[in-house]
Amino acid sequence: MPPRKIFDILPPGRYQKELPERKEIIERRFPLPNLPFKKGLLIILLILFIAGFLFYLIFQRATITIWPEAQTVSFKEKIIVDKNVEEYDFLNKIIAGKPLEVEKVVFQEFSSSGKVLKETKAEGIIRVYNGYSTSSQILVAKTRFVSADGKLFRSLERVTIPGGRYEKGKFQPGYLDIKVQADRTGPEYNIGPSTFSIPGFAGTPRYTAFYGKSFQPMTGGLKGEVPQITQKDLEEAERILKERWLEEVESSLKIKVSEEFVLLEEAVKKEMKAAIFSAKAGEEGDSFSGEIKGSLKALIFKKSDLQVFIKDFILSEIDQDQKLKEDSLEMTFFPETINWEEGEIILNLDFSSTIYSEIKEEILKKELAGKLLAEAKALLEADPKIVKSEVDLWPFWLKNLPKDPEKIKIGLRVDPVSISP
Repeated sequence: MPPRKIFDILPPGRYQKELPERKEIIERRFPLPNLPFKKGLLIILLILFIAGFLFYLIFQRATITIWPEAQTVSFKEKIIVDKNVEEYDFLNKIIAGKPLEVEKVVFQEFSSSGKVLKETKAEGIIRVYNGYSTSSQILVAKTRFVSADGKLFRSLERVTIPGGRYEKGKFQPGYLDIKVQADRTGPEYNIGPSTFSIPGFAGTPRYTAFYGKSFQPMTGGLKGEVPQITQKDLEEAERILKERWLEEVESSLKIKVSEEFVLLEEAVKKEMKAAIFSAKAGEEGDSFSGEIKGSLKALIFKKSDLQVFIKDFILSEIDQDQKLKEDSLEMTFFPETINWEEGEIILNLDFSSTIYSEIKEEILKKELAGKLLAEAKALLEADPKIVKSEVDLWPFWLKNLPKDPEKIKIGLRVDPVSISP
């Protein structure tokens, strides 16, 4: 039996035939990326790494909130408001005052409310003729004159009627205009123009030679109620005038006082004169007028000057390493005395504010820069000027504060909560 031949490797012909087939099977099962794709992936990863590193360097920051040691201080003080100074004087406790003066006149018409029963006699003018002779004729006071419709009037005074005269052979009667009054009251005597006879001459030649004529109506005859101005009307009118005057003068004053000034009610002086009326109580009339005048004086001052004084005063009383929280300032004030002649007000001041220990932020930033978070917190807790603190890092995974002090932001919180132990 011929010996068997064992081959460890394929014959060259067969190997060359099967190798491409195996290679194709392997590539189908385990595909490999081509070289350009690998390079792109590496570049993307490199860019992301560099961007992350730059983001870390540029945008890292630390925010530190500090509650410094704080307390509230209160003071009482006096200050002078003086119209004779122009500038604030801290040493002498004086601020500038500004005098104001407003003058106002108020005028108004009013209606009367009274009624009175009135009886008056009609009056008028008649012309009395003397056609009797060239001699004058005396008529005594209260000589009677009767109108054509029978209304009786009387003369008010003794008069002399001149005699007539001849002109070109013709006799011209003398005459005189006199004032007459009705014998009785009432509107029925308000008659129109008429002719008048003199009953006293009846039965004599003079009766027809002496007569009168009126050319205008008789007026003034009345019997009934008429409006009257009462004392109550005047008192009510005066009250209204005073109220209007006060409203208008105060309104004018407020227009002159801007918001930067303080106007104290006690620092206003009002001088009002007595009201003047066009009529007196008891006079007739359905209306009357009245006016009242006066002046108002005031002394005002700037609120900012008062605030500056208070701030300067508090700062002069506290330690140099303490600061004033300006928005915590509270104050009340009222005038103790007012001297109008000198133009001065002495003000009593009650004021308070919160003060706190000064935190030198730039120095603190340099001390904290680059420190571990635990070290930074320990340093803040050890500072006796700091009651409480909080440290926030960003990005959140940071373990150290930024080395650059400019990337550390410090904010102060001064409030009652932080002061409590």
